[in-house]
Amino acid sequence: MNQDSFSFTIYMIHACANTWDKKPAEVYDILQSRDCIDGFLVSNYDILHTQGTAYIVGDIQEYLKVRGIVI
Repeated sequence: MNQDSFSFTIYMIHACANTWDKKPAEVYDILQSRDCIDGFLVSNYDILHTQGTAYIVGDIQEYLKVRGIVI
């Protein structure tokens, strides 16, 4: 993970926390438990960072839903 993808990941954790009314630590635990950080955010950084925040939060929510987590 480079500095850009790290900053993006932190930003998205906070964006999800604000949208879902959860603490960032809770969101981190959820994302980490389903390999969303490395398997989705970091690996797709080149594409995702060009999208809007709300769109990415929706994508993350869909990613988690497919993996059994409903927010």
